[in-house]
Amino acid sequence: MNLFEKTLGEVLEEQVEKYPNKEFLVYSDRDLRFTYKEFNERVNHLALGLLETGMKPGDKLGIWANNVPDWITFMFATAKIGAVLVTINTNYKTHELEYLIENSDLHTLAIIDSYRDSDYISMVYDLVPELKKCERGHLNSPKFPKLKNVVLINPEKYRGMYNTFELLLLGSQQPIERLHEVGAQLSAHDTVNMQYTSGTTGFPKGVMLSHYNILNNGFTVGECMQYTHDEKLLTCVPMFHCFGCVLALCAIVTHGGTMVMTENFDPIHVLASIQKEKCTALYGVPTMFIAELNHPMFDQFDIRSLRTGIMAGALCPIEVMKQVMDKMNMKNIIIVYGLTESSPGMTATTIHDDPEIRATTVGKALPNVEVKIVDPSSGETLQANEQGEVCCKGYNVMKGYYKNPEATKNAIDKEGWLHSGDLGVMDEHGYLRITGRIKDMIIRGGENIYPREIENFIHEHPNVECVEVAGIPSKKYGESIGAFIKTKQGCSLSEADIHEYCRGKIARFKIPKYVFFVEEYPMTASGKIQKFKLKDVGLELLEKAGIEVV
Repeated sequence: MNLFEKTLGEVLEEQVEKYPNKEFLVYSDRDLRFTYKEFNERVNHLALGLLETGMKPGDKLGIWANNVPDWITFMFATAKIGAVLVTINTNYKTHELEYLIENSDLHTLAIIDSYRDSDYISMVYDLVPELKKCERGHLNSPKFPKLKNVVLINPEKYRGMYNTFELLLLGSQQPIERLHEVGAQLSAHDTVNMQYTSGTTGFPKGVMLSHYNILNNGFTVGECMQYTHDEKLLTCVPMFHCFGCVLALCAIVTHGGTMVMTENFDPIHVLASIQKEKCTALYGVPTMFIAELNHPMFDQFDIRSLRTGIMAGALCPIEVMKQVMDKMNMKNIIIVYGLTESSPGMTATTIHDDPEIRATTVGKALPNVEVKIVDPSSGETLQANEQGEVCCKGYNVMKGYYKNPEATKNAIDKEGWLHSGDLGVMDEHGYLRITGRIKDMIIRGGENIYPREIENFIHEHPNVECVEVAGIPSKKYGESIGAFIKTKQGCSLSEADIHEYCRGKIARFKIPKYVFFVEEYPMTASGKIQKFKLKDVGLELLEKAGIEVV
């Protein structure tokens, strides 16, 4: 398979030439529809508007929003001017947002007004109080000297902020030649997307992905499902993850298909949109498919148009896989495995693998990607059916971690192999099973959580002497977070105290579900904490307390 040496903007323009009047983006619940031509015009206006605000190639634009229609507009607009789209988890709170703005050198922050229990407007004003007193485009923040603009992704007006309508209007008055001049300077190997993922320092690291990385990964995974330009993909997974912006969006745009979107996951909206638009593909983590299958109104929808899709984020129970294939007509559903650093797909099952293979393995290496299992200690390549660290090499390996050459060096070796930190076993046929993790990452419902980040935060509590965080098995999410805390002598704490301390300061999915107060930790003979044993300690304490793991 030949690899794309094109930018996102070039691929979109090519599809506009082929399918100008074909629907590209659809929000079925409000009957909002953009053809390829209409969408591209909107992208061009926004791109030119961003240039007028002072953005230039290499600048970072952070997008903090759920799957609103202009999320995708911002992704292509930044790509066309050579800017880097920094995706921000919608669950972030002020503590995490502050770190990201500073670490990523954001030039512009694009936000919605609120999401669930988070008032984004207030949070941004709290972090950047100068916004309330400055003219839009003239921000001067001592705390964030690189930040020059804040954009609201809706028509309302707030002091110090542009809104999307104003940028579109501004851009519509600029000559399109200006955009062509910038585009001519861009390369497929430029960084176009940056996503923050947890790391060994305990602080998230910015994974730099190029046009080359994400377009080829999206196209390849689309090929695994035999995508054509007639594909209609229902996307309910967040766009701020690679699952949404690469495996969904890049797969669709490279094949000339249609994106059918929901702003937030709701099983009824998903099922209704599939029926109305006659969608052919559906993505989700296992818990999403379970929610759809078990919804009391499931049988009232006609979803026979479905044929394929992706289940990722956690291993799927065999029975659920069979139900998805039979009851949802998704005979050709596949499993994809990878990580943000691999753009994200590394391996995938195929439409020809039987349900047991799709439920118990993560498939084989994708085309143009090499996968091997190595001994974590020696680095030597292992034989079939031997457990070791999963590594990959190919077009999908990230450019590196932003401003962190040491972490990049630790992740990508001299031969170009990306070390995943995951343990796996590959059989003689090339099928990979993930068996554990070398690093202490917790994966809760598809969200990667690094314990050190939570430990650093909780350790700041004045009554906490020491804290260790580990994953506790969960039937619903795969893993839940457990915090094992030693309190300072003479101090007392309760589980409620810890929850209250975390609430509003770190993302809800990072707040420990279980809080254990302990006198000691399992230790090695040399005095190191055996974090992997904390899972069993937690389960034992829950059993003694009569608390059932859910």
